Amino acid sequence: MERQTVTSSNIHSIGYELATRTLEVEYNAGGIHQYLNLSPKLHVELMRAPSKGTYLSERIKNRYRCKKIK
Repeated sequence: MERQTVTSSNIHSIGYELATRTLEVEYNAGGIHQYLNLSPKLHVELMRAPSKGTYLSERIKNRYRCKKIK
């Protein structure tokens, strides 16, 4: 999945695959996580959020199934 580099203290890059509704987040600490069955709207909101880390923590983490891939 292709990811876009973002400005964030916790997140290095974010990608989204519409066909599978999968959000992929690469953290500055080095891990990569995939959040499954995420709506395109949430991806757009995340990319527009002034604080991507805060948005991810409040709206996505612990609400969507997550798979650590690295």
